Amino acid sequence: MVDGPGFRTSIYCAGCRHQCPGCHNPQSWDFEGGHAVSTDEVMRIVEADAYTHGVTFTGGDPMYQPEGFTDLARAIRERTPKKDIWCYTGFLYEQLLNNPRQRALLEQIDVLVDGPFVKSQRDETLLFRGSRNQRIIDVKKTLATGRVVLWQADVAVS
Repeated sequence: MVDGPGFRTSIYCAGCRHQCPGCHNPQSWDFEGGHAVSTDEVMRIVEADAYTHGVTFTGGDPMYQPEGFTDLARAIRERTPKKDIWCYTGFLYEQLLNNPRQRALLEQIDVLVDGPFVKSQRDETLLFRGSRNQRIIDVKKTLATGRVVLWQADVAVS
């Protein structure tokens, strides 16, 4: 519930060159720190979590492994189409647009939390991110309009 709205399946990857001071998961920086897992293996987990709202790609930084996560995102779309896909990255959205491999992944996700964690901008009151510089971007609306559109949380009215 901290990696996006509702109950989620979080997929962690190994490897991050951003190495942000104060990172909550520095053990994920090592590119050799994990082990290879096939898309089918991950999909068995995603499909078994029938009551989850969505899937979150986190790490490390999934944008360092864009081909594998793009394949996974396509499988999620095909096999569990009601689940949304969130992705955390230390890159800025604008940087990802200029790299064809990363853009391919970007085009498969619903929400991107972008930007490095900046310790001096840490704010524990923020929803789904750690520092004020990070944005929660509605990727589909952003790609459609050509300008960054921030994600808006659904607010239940009672």
